[in-house]
This record gives sequence, structure tokens and C-alpha cells, in this order.
Amino acid sequence: MPRLLVVLAFALVAVDVFAVVDVILIDRSRVRAMPKVLWVLVILLLPVIGVVLWFMLGKARSAGVGRTRTVAPDDDPDFLRKMRVKEEQDERIRRLEQELADLDDDDKTN
Repeated sequence: MPRLLVVLAFALVAVDVFAVVDVILIDRSRVRAMPKVLWVLVILLLPVIGVVLWFMLGKARSAGVGRTRTVAPDDDPDFLRKMRVKEEQDERIRRLEQELADLDDDDKTN
């Protein structure tokens, strides 16, 4: 029984140290709910609960810069808007070319 308590105490200290180091080294943009200093205090003052809170609530799952959600082109509003603008431009160019062709035909007949 005493060995188990020593192992559990060592594991608790190791997890606390890991969590504190994680808080210190993580990018500020990935920290949620509280500033980093408060997270360190919560982890140190509430060893088990603080660590669980840090990993469940305090740490954002992924950085916004490195990972982005992939959206299919037909679900991406920006892509669809660009396609509509391109189609409108193409249609306008076709109409202008047709008007120029009609003007050229009128000039040749006169």
C-alpha cells in the first residue's frame, strides 16, 4: 500500500509539472478562459482538478494558423461568390464582344 501511494504521488507531481510546462510553453492564442498565470495557479492549487480543467477547458484543441477546416467548393460561400462574379464578367465580355461584332457588321454594310 505505501508503494502505491508513492507511485500515485509521483504520478500526480509528474502530471502537474507536465501541465504547468504545457501552460508556459503553449502559444498565447491557444489559451482559453483565463490568462496563463491564472492557469498555472489553478493547476498548482488544485492538482487533479486543475490539470483536468486545463486540458478540457483551458487549452484550445488546435492553433488557428496551422490547421484550417477544409470546406468543399460547393459549400464555401467565398468560392461560390467568386464563381458568380466570374460568370457575370464572362457574360458581360460576351455581350460586349457581340455588340462590337454587330457594330463591325453595321459599318461594313454602310
